Amino acid sequence: MSGFLSRVVAERRLETDALRSTVDPGRLRAAAARAPARDFAGALRGGNAVIAEFKRRSPSVAAFRHGGDPAALARIYAGAGAAALSVVACPRHFGSDLADAAAARRAAGLPLLVKDFVVDPLQVLAARAAGADAVLLIARVLSVDELADLLGRVRELGAEALVECHDERDVAAARAAGAVLVGVNSRDLETLAVDADAPRRLLPSAASFALAVAESGIRARADILDLAACGASAFLVGGALLQADDPAAALRGLRGEAP
Repeated sequence: MSGFLSRVVAERRLETDALRSTVDPGRLRAAAARAPARDFAGALRGGNAVIAEFKRRSPSVAAFRHGGDPAALARIYAGAGAAALSVVACPRHFGSDLADAAAARRAAGLPLLVKDFVVDPLQVLAARAAGADAVLLIARVLSVDELADLLGRVRELGAEALVECHDERDVAAARAAGAVLVGVNSRDLETLAVDADAPRRLLPSAASFALAVAESGIRARADILDLAACGASAFLVGGALLQADDPAAALRGLRGEAP
């Protein structure tokens, strides 16, 4: 690996090592126990499910229009029919963190996905303590054994993992590790380029053994219909909502409802 993903993973390893000396895993487990996990996978069944995302910025956008208050935006998303929430917990590159995730979860009665660059079980525990009902695991940065181990740790805490894939090897690794939620990200996180053909190649395979989630590049209802035809049951949308004039109307439009 060489590029954005490699750099962030290296940073997260160092940050997690530093965090280890300052946190008490017992307290994190107690915090997780106080907020039983909601059924993230169940919320996505039935099709047409949008996972609506919060982050303050991205490598390509200096500041999102609606990147201010995660609680307020979570309430807007819930009112407009989102099936679940997603919050990116990587402050250095996305400006949002676990405190934002906790605030979003408290504000809306929706299952929450915490997206981080997870390389260590401590990150899983910290996410669950913040209220994560699901945790993102990126297949490309983990061996099959590491992926299976982290999947097990997520499930021991009562949550589920969304295993993100970028190519055929990732999908094979997700299957081998026992994933039941597989995300197909059309954005290559090393180069940050979008491969519009990736969903057509990967979603049918992912959907053969897991609930398939399409990620990145979703702007319109037509995109969702095309991805659903490839096998996607759920759709993770960030930028199109965060930059919209009216996020609620944009979300309803994606779901095929009148704004």
